[in-house]
Amino acid sequence: MSNTLWKHTFLLVTLLVPFSLASADDAETANKSNNPLNIAPGMSLQDYYTPKYYDSNIHSNDVLVRGTLPIAPNDFIGVPQLIRVTAPISTRPDPNSGYSTGEGDLNLFDIFLLKTEGVQLGVGPMITAPTADQDELGTGKWQGGLAAVAIDASPRGLLGALVQYQSSFAGDSDRPHVKSATMQPFIIHNLDKGWYLRSTGTWTFDLKNDTHYIPLGLGGGKVWKSGSNILNAFIEPQWTVDHKGDDLPKFTVYVGINATFGK
Repeated sequence: MSNTLWKHTFLLVTLLVPFSLASADDAETANKSNNPLNIAPGMSLQDYYTPKYYDSNIHSNDVLVRGTLPIAPNDFIGVPQLIRVTAPISTRPDPNSGYSTGEGDLNLFDIFLLKTEGVQLGVGPMITAPTADQDELGTGKWQGGLAAVAIDASPRGLLGALVQYQSSFAGDSDRPHVKSATMQPFIIHNLDKGWYLRSTGTWTFDLKNDTHYIPLGLGGGKVWKSGSNILNAFIEPQWTVDHKGDDLPKFTVYVGINATFGK
């Protein structure tokens, strides 16, 4: 990791520490909504808008429609599971110097919760299906791999990461092989009355072409209860602090609203 990235990370931590802690009830509600390993059904609508790329005048947008379904332990599998499906609607430059908007590649993973006390740990398989409407909106390849999540929850907030690896194994023979890895740190600092600070930029590594970009986010959000459900709205600007390669995101605005049901 570069010295610049370490400096930005240290600055982020020092900014988060001075803020007052949330009440116990507010902290529990915020943690349930923000924890990717929370055993509860949920839906979310998230948007990544990237107006600035390195060495390019293009822009892009990804709307993620995501659903999460928990499965209780049973005789066959003795640990809880979380199935998460993500359907993107993407906007990308097309070969005619314009832009295409449509469905991207569908992603699904099944996380097995191996540890639910203390530092929570989940691991499971993932698959990406080539469902994109246009070539520029997807890879044209079936991809398979693994996802792993570790989360430490406390009244102060959440600290952890989601790591994913996948490689293509089938699909359009005219499209290039895909091999990638991502790591999404979770740094959530709870404040009073359901407010919180967040940093969740996804570090992306193209292992086939040896390129990468590492964004650092700093944003905020608020959670509130609606009956037995929890709603969560947030905004998080993200700046790339380290990259290798051309035409990679330089600045992204990440916004979303999540609903956690029955908790």
